[in-house]
Amino acid sequence: MPLRMYRYRIYPSRKQKISLIETFKACKDIYNELLELSINNYKKTGKGLFKYDFNKFLTNKHKNMHSQVKQNVSDRVNKSFSNFFRRVKSREKKKGFPRFKSLVKSITYPQSGFNFVNERRLYASKIGNLPIVLHRIPKGKIKTLAIKRNNAGQWFAVFSCKIESNNITHSSKKNAGIDVGLESFAVLSDNKIINNPRFLVKSENKLKKLHKNLSRKKKGSKNRFKAKLLLSKQYIKVTNQRNDFLHKSSAIIAGEYKLIAVEDLRIKNMIKNHHLAKHIHDASWNSFIQMLSYKAVACGGQIIKVNPRNTSRACSSCGNIQEMPLSRRTFECTKCSLVCSRDLNASVNILKVGMDYAELNACGDIVRPSDKACVNESGTIFRRNF
Repeated sequence: MPLRMYRYRIYPSRKQKISLIETFKACKDIYNELLELSINNYKKTGKGLFKYDFNKFLTNKHKNMHSQVKQNVSDRVNKSFSNFFRRVKSREKKKGFPRFKSLVKSITYPQSGFNFVNERRLYASKIGNLPIVLHRIPKGKIKTLAIKRNNAGQWFAVFSCKIESNNITHSSKKNAGIDVGLESFAVLSDNKIINNPRFLVKSENKLKKLHKNLSRKKKGSKNRFKAKLLLSKQYIKVTNQRNDFLHKSSAIIAGEYKLIAVEDLRIKNMIKNHHLAKHIHDASWNSFIQMLSYKAVACGGQIIKVNPRNTSRACSSCGNIQEMPLSRRTFECTKCSLVCSRDLNASVNILKVGMDYAELNACGDIVRPSDKACVNESGTIFRRNF
């Protein structure tokens, strides 16, 4: 059963904020205590501790906290060690040994300790009845509640819900290939263009002023705290604008097309280009593709990730491959004389590769993200496992 997250704004009172902040500090202390306990036990006996040992240690400690919240912290410590040993076993370069925490910004009720009093109140054990803006009803069975605070001091309740997966048939039979970029955010194979909003670039002047204002304030002063809060709110505004745009764009595309083919981009490698890194981060292609993926499945559609190799260099009409530097925005085929936008040509190629790969899996197999299709040097589409 798939999980879906629902986030709602909450407005705790002054006393409730104090209780929440104290709980956050207690969670930080518990995490550090359990981490130190496990390290010391390993030094003495050569063996680590497990979740059961952590819970036993916490039995008679921090009684002002709900037991489930404490057990969630021990679960986090246990998972951090499990992930570390997994990385060691797989011989990854960055092992990531668990570190001591200086700050905790969320608490989690994994099973119980919370419920809705009414449409405007959420009860959380040891905290009280929290005013909540329930702008939509969460669907499915609520499994966990996380209470979070961002850098601007805003509080949120995040519910994790299990939803039944029903076999949904998509209402459309149309297919689309999508080429994401910086000049235009996305160009579809039917020549629909989504403009790049560039929210970060548009807010740069205001952010620069707020950064300058913050740097002039004395460290530790109330004015510096206020300036830092204003800066955080501006960054959150940019994030909210971007997320709103990504959600709306992905919802429209997922509802209109049954099969969607996108490039499987290696964004970590792309941002190594320092001239483009800021604009790539601002575009948030990875977030867009993630949103598009789960929304396409929810609509009964299918999304296929294809290898981006030669999708910009190959002619969408005859398959001829030629050099296409980034500065050249119009594709002019030297073989069949096709002239079109560089992005449109790439999106058509992406759709062709995705359609051919979908035919290979027409027997009903699930398209795995590790299986890709790509165009070779001769322009032939083939399947490749990475």
